[in-house]
Amino acid sequence: MAEQTGGDPLFESHDPIFDRKELLHVGHVPDEDRIVGRDDEIQSVAAEVGAITRGDPPNNVMIYGKTGTGKSLISRHVATRAQDAAQGNDIDCGVLYVDCSEANTETRTTRQLALSLKEQTEYQQNIPLRGVGTMEYYQHIWSILGDCFDAVIVILDEIDKLDNSNVLMQLSRAREARKTDAYIGVIGISNKVQYRETLDERIDSSFGHRELFFHPYDASQLREIMRNREDAFQPAVLEDGTIELCAALAAKKHGDARKAIEILKEAGELARRIGSETVSEDHIQQAQEVAEINRIEELTSGATVHAKLALYALASCIITGERETYKTREVYERYVGICELVATDPITENGLYRQLKEQAFLGVIESEKTGGGRSQGSYLLHRLVTDPKHIVKAVRRDTSLEELPTYDRLRETSPSTGNRDIDLTSFS
Repeated sequence: MAEQTGGDPLFESHDPIFDRKELLHVGHVPDEDRIVGRDDEIQSVAAEVGAITRGDPPNNVMIYGKTGTGKSLISRHVATRAQDAAQGNDIDCGVLYVDCSEANTETRTTRQLALSLKEQTEYQQNIPLRGVGTMEYYQHIWSILGDCFDAVIVILDEIDKLDNSNVLMQLSRAREARKTDAYIGVIGISNKVQYRETLDERIDSSFGHRELFFHPYDASQLREIMRNREDAFQPAVLEDGTIELCAALAAKKHGDARKAIEILKEAGELARRIGSETVSEDHIQQAQEVAEINRIEELTSGATVHAKLALYALASCIITGERETYKTREVYERYVGICELVATDPITENGLYRQLKEQAFLGVIESEKTGGGRSQGSYLLHRLVTDPKHIVKAVRRDTSLEELPTYDRLRETSPSTGNRDIDLTSFS
């Protein structure tokens, strides 16, 4: 062992795998030359908020797309550039970012906005962390904006996680209601393209937003994104082919750049844990499975119980059956039986169809419309885009559903064991 020259001998003074690990962190906003395949999206977002740099009112905008398509990254990148350009024109412009999956109530959102504004200014008034109502936080927001800003861009990430949308009404009408003279531009970000349908008519009308859609990255773009993260590692640590394999796996599964970066980071962590001097394709393969489980758990963590049971029903059909695709009616029949197991009243078949449609948009399943002949008409066939055992594990993480059969127990009823039909009562 090399002689320690200083510091605590319990900790390594030099990371043998990573050099700039921050490049692999989810919240890291890279320099412009590291942003790949999103030139059109950057231009589109800039076109909506760009007026703010000239002292004119910006447009509000909603950005939709699957996880890992660059929605948050591009929003923050464009907002920061708009702030710099505005300040170059002697316009005091601020940028505020709120993760609505954490600040999921109007009170929490307004509190975070008020505290973020205070951090960017010399505002002297105390902003309590608790014990006050939403309107008091709004008063702090209007006061700071009036004293310190000409304009502000507010990014509401995962906006669909908010318990209500009143904050959109308040922000979009603040100037009209003479609460502040500052222009406020809102960028809302959501994985759910149906989000607009949930908005109250008054709020939707007041918000008056444009809608943009971000598409998944392809394999070529993912490879370039990964290459732009190579300097996160020590020289010569990444073996030949690891970048290409990582990009190919991510593109095949979901085109998710965030998960591709997570795979690369997890592979490095794995190599370090086992004492390897390099990151190999084998490490990438192992890391991909970990990342896929994490992805499913993340996507299902905020879903309703019925959405989780719909996914579980489809997964169990695949595990216990002999096919990879199932009709909505077949999934629904399995779902009803599963609801009995967990003592939950089932929703209608049409309700289950909507739950499956939402999961298809999120990239957990794929649904294809097909014709069954003149006697049967057309119908949807659903299939998973991941291993069904990942779905089972993710759903059973919900403590209210942990009594559902495990993957191994479901496998015991598969055709390979001689059982053609699953007897749900056997699991009760």
